[in-house]
Amino acid sequence: IQVEHTVTEIITGFDLVKRQILISEGFPLNSPEISIPNQEAIQIHGIAFQCRITTEDPSNKFIPDYGRIQHYRSAGGMGIRLDAGTAFSGALVTPYYDSMLVKVTAYGSCFEETIRRMDRALQEFRIRGVKTNIPFLINLINRKDFHAGRFTTRFIDENHDIFRFASRRDRAFRIMRFIGDILVNGHPLIKEAPKTICRREAPVPAVDRKIGRPKGSRDFLLEMGPAKFAQHILKEKKLLLTDTTFRDAHQSLLATRMRTVDMLKIIEAYSRNHADFFSLEMWGGATFDTAMRFLWECPWERLHHMRKLAPNILFQMLLRASNGVGYTNYPDNVVRAFIQQSAESGIDIFRVFDSLNWVENMKVAMDAVLETHALCEAAICYTGDILNPKRNKYTLDYYVKMAKELEGLGAHILAIKDMAGLLKPYAAYELVSALKSELKIPVHLHTHDTSGGQIATLIKAAEAGVNIVDVAIGPFSGLTSQPNMNTLVEMMRFHKRDTGMDFKALGSLSAYWEVVRDYYEIFESIQKASTAEVYHHEIPGGQFTNLFQQAQSMGLAHRWHEITNVYADVNQLFGDIVKVTPSSKVVGDMALFLVTNNIPARDIITNSRDISFPTSVVEFFEGRLGQPTGGFPRDVQEKILRGTSVSTERPGANLSPVNLDETREKVETRISRAITKEELMSYLMYPDVFIQYAEHRKKYDDVSVIPTDVFFYGLPMNEEVSIEIEEGKTLIFKLVAISPVNVEGNCTVFFEYNGQPREVVIANRKVATSVVKRPQAEEENAKHVGAPMPGMVVSVKVAAGDKVSKNDPLLIMEAMKMEATVYAEHDGVIGQVLVKAKESVVARDLLIVYQ
Repeated sequence: IQVEHTVTEIITGFDLVKRQILISEGFPLNSPEISIPNQEAIQIHGIAFQCRITTEDPSNKFIPDYGRIQHYRSAGGMGIRLDAGTAFSGALVTPYYDSMLVKVTAYGSCFEETIRRMDRALQEFRIRGVKTNIPFLINLINRKDFHAGRFTTRFIDENHDIFRFASRRDRAFRIMRFIGDILVNGHPLIKEAPKTICRREAPVPAVDRKIGRPKGSRDFLLEMGPAKFAQHILKEKKLLLTDTTFRDAHQSLLATRMRTVDMLKIIEAYSRNHADFFSLEMWGGATFDTAMRFLWECPWERLHHMRKLAPNILFQMLLRASNGVGYTNYPDNVVRAFIQQSAESGIDIFRVFDSLNWVENMKVAMDAVLETHALCEAAICYTGDILNPKRNKYTLDYYVKMAKELEGLGAHILAIKDMAGLLKPYAAYELVSALKSELKIPVHLHTHDTSGGQIATLIKAAEAGVNIVDVAIGPFSGLTSQPNMNTLVEMMRFHKRDTGMDFKALGSLSAYWEVVRDYYEIFESIQKASTAEVYHHEIPGGQFTNLFQQAQSMGLAHRWHEITNVYADVNQLFGDIVKVTPSSKVVGDMALFLVTNNIPARDIITNSRDISFPTSVVEFFEGRLGQPTGGFPRDVQEKILRGTSVSTERPGANLSPVNLDETREKVETRISRAITKEELMSYLMYPDVFIQYAEHRKKYDDVSVIPTDVFFYGLPMNEEVSIEIEEGKTLIFKLVAISPVNVEGNCTVFFEYNGQPREVVIANRKVATSVVKRPQAEEENAKHVGAPMPGMVVSVKVAAGDKVSKNDPLLIMEAMKMEATVYAEHDGVIGQVLVKAKESVVARDLLIVYQ
């Protein structure tokens, strides 16, 4: 009998299989058992057709797919008949049997009704773990020609667009798979979970949505425009506050690990209950790449979600001028496009700075900001000590001169960016007083409280007339973060520069942030108290915890104090430079490199070895970040570059424009989907990071919606979690059990999803990955090339038998965000290459052997 017999059975009402059996037993057609006395007795009612669901991939020439069905949910309802075999959750589809899972037959009074019923049934099926032909069937039955009955055996060949399938998001399964992976393998950022994991719900302040939002700073900007708004600030007597909790505070205290979900819960309370903030610093800086690299979040989505919930307060970002939000220079058209898109997406204030205070490098970015509706806040980066007569490189005159130059370029606001917290109270009074007497634009002070005394700096700056200061909410203040907002508000109370805020009212915000900080305990800095050591090592607050995380990942946490001292030595070696991302990264990379290899900074010049310095250090001395005040130390530059050419021009001027349309096509081909203008900007800033993020998003969907405790540590046994993936749609998962590892190295994680049993199979990487102990390079053996640091091999440039000359690149390594090229120390022929790309090594592992 044909598989299509179900169609005949539905429209005639006759069970053909039963009747075939009866006929084989000898019953005649006109017998009561068969009841078909003649042809006229067979009446046809309505219309039916059948679809066969198979485990075949229509996007790949219908090649059968095999594997375990992770989840199977069938269809049903009026007019639907199902003839199924062994299709169920957990079933194993093998290559040894037919690929058909189920026959679906739809019935209706007319063809259109039958099509609608079939379409509904196909849409209702949920089959996960193997590919099926359901998308093809849906496309087929919804073609106009199919509805009109105009199809032949060439129908598929003549309609190629039938193979354009809408991708199914399958968010529930993918999020469940992510949680399962965390439970089995742990989070890659966390080597060892804390003894106590905070799973308390942070108390979100109540808001009254029945009344309108109060007028905020953004409303005034949109009314007045940037120039008039800047003058409006000058007329304001009270001290204005910027809250850095959403960006620099957690960047400085928690290695930039705060997730979007924890920001969204509180942001509406700011908008409705605390609209008197000048701005919220919530974007840019290290948060951009960290969101994608470590949290697998889209930074643009964070901006959109927060903008929607707080449309009345100014949003502020940190922009590294021609470095964008990256660690290198970008072509001018990329910088302009990024700034334009950021303004369109919701940024109101761009704090523009150059990591070397080289104004030439700020001009393109400032011009681009001035072409938008946003405020251009140009920054002078403060280092040194203007009150110390022995430090005469960065003087009061130096800063005033730079500030006036920035004002002349069109800056709406002048920022003092004290990234390490070196600006002492009396120095602040002198600097702000001088700037206020020379400038006709507002002054905005940013500092870090590493020393514990920066609230005094803010008060003295307020006395001198500073217009705006950066602070952080109490639980996220102090140490390497900004001074305590709550304390400053009360200290300025009843003063002529009173902020107008009530520190008691801020308590509801503090109560929320206090619990949130506990979520991220694992990322806390090693620094537990304020320290005057910052005046020695001068490590920026925003770099401090990130540098410690790097050191920890490289096995150097126990040498942290040595690293901070070497950081100071490197700064002097490099000529006492301005240190803020990306120039601070150069100093940090060099410090980690020297400590790893036990090389004192003072020995760099006299060391007879040809050292493979970190890529960031080489590029810095090539002039790729720009020109430092006073120039490069010539002897250090010659030692590091080994004859490489040096540029004294603005880096962006020598970079060819990027063809944005061609780049978009390349990226879309790479990740097999269309991308937005914002995603194109993400790729241009961080190509590899964006691709990795896109691959993670494809595999696990949007994990930013997962509560933070579950995101980092998974679910406790028999506990459940509610995850709102969009407004009005909530997923509820409960962890039921985790199986032991099977012979294939997999664990099965059993959940209840919205009350229904579900399971995911997760490869246990701890078991599947065997530890390979590599031979160590012998320091005195000229034929050995060892790893200069622990990390991952990015690419290998040579193979066995290749002839190499001194200074030829052999391979490239990466540790966290630091890249280093390993060069040939002498001429020779490669005998063995012992590593491949993407393999991990530790310091001094043997990588290459010469013949």
